[in-house]
Amino acid sequence: MEGIGLLSLAIWVPILAGLLILITGGDKNADGQRTLALLGSILGFAVTLPLWTGFDAGTAAMQFEELAHWVPMFKINYHLGVDGISMPFILLNSFITILVVLAGWEVVKERVGQYMAAFLIQSGILNGVFAALDGLLFYVLFEAMLIPLYLIIGMWGGPNRVYAALKFFLYTLLGSLLMLVSLLYLYFQSGGSFEILVWHKVPLAMTTQILLFIAFFFGFAVKVPMWPVHTWLPDAHVEAPTGGSVILAAITLKVGAYGFLRFALPIAPDASHELAGAMIALSLVAVVYIGLVALAQVDMKKLIAYSSIAHMGFVTLGFFIFNPLGMEGGLIQMISHGFVAAAMFLCVGVMYDRVHSRQIADYGGVANRMPMFAAFFMLFSMANVGLPATSGFVGEFMVILGAVKVNFWWAFLAASTLIIGASYTLWMYKRVVFGAVANPQVEAMQDINGREFIVLALLAISVLGIGLYPLPLTEVMHTSVDNLLAHVSHSKLVP
Repeated sequence: MEGIGLLSLAIWVPILAGLLILITGGDKNADGQRTLALLGSILGFAVTLPLWTGFDAGTAAMQFEELAHWVPMFKINYHLGVDGISMPFILLNSFITILVVLAGWEVVKERVGQYMAAFLIQSGILNGVFAALDGLLFYVLFEAMLIPLYLIIGMWGGPNRVYAALKFFLYTLLGSLLMLVSLLYLYFQSGGSFEILVWHKVPLAMTTQILLFIAFFFGFAVKVPMWPVHTWLPDAHVEAPTGGSVILAAITLKVGAYGFLRFALPIAPDASHELAGAMIALSLVAVVYIGLVALAQVDMKKLIAYSSIAHMGFVTLGFFIFNPLGMEGGLIQMISHGFVAAAMFLCVGVMYDRVHSRQIADYGGVANRMPMFAAFFMLFSMANVGLPATSGFVGEFMVILGAVKVNFWWAFLAASTLIIGASYTLWMYKRVVFGAVANPQVEAMQDINGREFIVLALLAISVLGIGLYPLPLTEVMHTSVDNLLAHVSHSKLVP
């Protein structure tokens, strides 16, 4: 399967579809633009399926590699490849893009083509981020993905959309400037190479490793986002349109966590061990403290945004306890959170489209008017809590098991999310869905239509599928995770 350009197709099919939409005219052709966006997103997902079916889970080597000279003078290459760590995220991204297009089908009525095109272009760029094996190519795509999301929030967001979009852009851009410096340092240190896999082998002094790790931390921690550089996320979620929140939570946050695995840990393994205690402390603060902050929220989107920060704390905790259970659990948590967070934001979007409010107090008794929706919302709320048989349980349980092997109290604090998460999620669900009908707007609500049912049903199948049978995912990741842990366990200090 190598050498036929599957990764290029995964990147350029959605981008070209998005550009085609932009040249098909204004809102007079909105229906045609919607159809073209759906076809483009489905084709974009279809070309990623051979990555899964043709993947060899028995090797940690990069697969489906593509290499072409981009800027030969500086040895900058268009170099793509995936392993068991990166490949699942390309499929997740391409799948979620289809759902975002469907979710915005009737909701977005102005600048429809630009809206759909932004998501398709964003999808292609994100696939490139996960596939890039050239450091400068990664950085260009890493920064480029800010642009469509900035436009999505700034053009189709809420009343404070410009403030939220600017805050999102500045936080993430400034966070990655130090990372650019570290990439340039590695270029010269490796003898003039931007190849990420070459950087993995460059011996470095401890002080250098620590400085590089800190630079990578600022680049990736903002994206995760880790406490205390998380404050842009709730504002971005609250002001973003539903599709923007879905992509932001389901995919964009994963880029930060992925960056730790592709850059910080293998390039600076000794510093990673040295600073692991600080990373674990920040992760546990996110799990416990941010979970308690979520309890105080009265806006549903803001509550789910803080919930996302807490769940991503599990991911970084799993990475920095340096055992297979923890790291694989963190990766599965990333995939699961992609589905669950997308579903939760889409459920809020379904209600917002009918009532035009995100305030918990404006609801009550939704189950009386929307029983089918209430059943889906219940499933996703249980997955957000981490109920066994849902995808939310698998990753958290593996991380807790991995943490127990290292430090019981770390595992104990991490496990507190099962109580805190249940508290804020079920409290929200009870007040919104159960009880008597609260007001005339809720009384007038209609249950989900066929389009909404398809979107929520696909997510429900994904959440239950991973929860009941996670083995295919763990099998794909296992060899790559073992290889990374073996690499990180060996010192790269200059002799």
